[in-house]
Amino acid sequence: MLDFFCESGQVKAMKFILSTHNVTLTKAIEDHILTRIEKLEHLDHYATSARVSVEHDHLKVPDRQFSCSLRLCVPGPDLFAEDCQSDLYSAIDLVTKKMEQQLRKRHNKYKARKHALGSRGKAKRQASEAA
Repeated sequence: MLDFFCESGQVKAMKFILSTHNVTLTKAIEDHILTRIEKLEHLDHYATSARVSVEHDHLKVPDRQFSCSLRLCVPGPDLFAEDCQSDLYSAIDLVTKKMEQQLRKRHNKYKARKHALGSRGKAKRQASEAA
């Protein structure tokens, strides 16, 4: 469980599940994943849990041996990202980057929907002024 402090000072816990397949989990790998998850949590405070799966497949092409997948549980549809790389750390970094993009897109859609009425009113005023 990861503990985070909200603006009100309350501790909010996010459930964190890490599973590995053919990878020995070291403290460095776990710390790297946790720092990346903390950055994601700052983008969306409503995330309830994060499920990370790290896998090594020695039969694949050497450029794509390590895969990392991340499922972030948020209100509404869950977000999912997956990537394969030759280095485990770069796979983790790319997955979190993809998840950041999804969170930003989701946030921008929410903001655009919230401000749709005001933007329509502004467009009408501008059209009437131009005429």
